[in-house]
Amino acid sequence: MNAKKKGKVRKLRITLVKSPIGYSQRQKDTIRALGLRRMWHTVVKKDTPVIRGMVERVSHLVKVEEVE
Repeated sequence: MNAKKKGKVRKLRITLVKSPIGYSQRQKDTIRALGLRRMWHTVVKKDTPVIRGMVERVSHLVKVEEVE
């Protein structure tokens, strides 16, 4: 067995709720890197510091929920 923590992996449900049109290319690229392609598209990602940082950069465009 793996010696690391055996707890459940926390995940984030990220939904694009506002269009990135009119925002900087950097923010558009962040949305795309998160895997979001169109309005109301939802992805589930592992809750890591990298993903949290990306979400913080575009927090005005997305809705985030923690899932178990």
